[in-house]
Amino acid sequence: MKIALYYRHIDSDDRPAFDAMCATLQAKQIETVLLSDGDTVDGCDYIFSIGGDGTLLSSVQLVGSHRPASFPPILGINFGHLGFLTTVGRDNLQTMVDDLIEHRFTLEERTLLEVDNKTYALNEVFLHRPEETSMLRTEVYVDDRYVATYAGDGVIVATPTGSTAYSLSCGGPILTPDCGCFVITPIGAHTLTLRPIIVPDSSQIRLTVVPSSHHTGTDDIDYPFTLGMDSRRATLSGITTLNLRRAPFSVQLVRIGHQNFFTAIRDKLMWGTEVRN
Repeated sequence: MKIALYYRHIDSDDRPAFDAMCATLQAKQIETVLLSDGDTVDGCDYIFSIGGDGTLLSSVQLVGSHRPASFPPILGINFGHLGFLTTVGRDNLQTMVDDLIEHRFTLEERTLLEVDNKTYALNEVFLHRPEETSMLRTEVYVDDRYVATYAGDGVIVATPTGSTAYSLSCGGPILTPDCGCFVITPIGAHTLTLRPIIVPDSSQIRLTVVPSSHHTGTDDIDYPFTLGMDSRRATLSGITTLNLRRAPFSVQLVRIGHQNFFTAIRDKLMWGTEVRN
């Protein structure tokens, strides 16, 4: 077995747990390689994403530089805070190695969003207004059919994985990983009637930022706005169109033992937990 280790930073407090995990892997005669941007994952059986959800989202970006069909499953190890996408924490790294060797785990297929045929997002793609403007106007099309102009702070297109992230905080629904849908969620909508909408993940989604001149007669078309793709940010300006679709491949996340999506939202989001005085 060969494991690729991917992390952005290991805090000094986490170093003993990390070193102990590496020693356990070595004792089990499991080969390890350190993985950074652009490194190959050829021949690796799994990727250990070591950090929080942001680190796991970053590890997914490596799929763009590899053959997607050979990209190994990702096992998230939580050295961060919430760690919703991660599988194990600092306290159970030893048993995790045994579970992996004994195949006491399941693999969850996770859909990716493809943006303009060149980059990918596991959670979401969003547009957000700049601080100095009153609102952002985005025309939304699904399969070339006009849906609405989303006027407000912005708009999110989330995968099922991302439905429990930014979209959820903006009032979007929780989607199970295998539901085959995307959710389009307004951010700070200007009208109360503009609500989240679920569409099949076979849909082609087009987002076009339109200038104020479409509505006010002014020529305000060069104000900057933010494009977000998972934890990445870019600043754009002017009339901009993004084409989104389901990527032709998926990634696999490792769930150890009896873990599943519902245990994750109960344990980490406190979903359905009864509050007692």
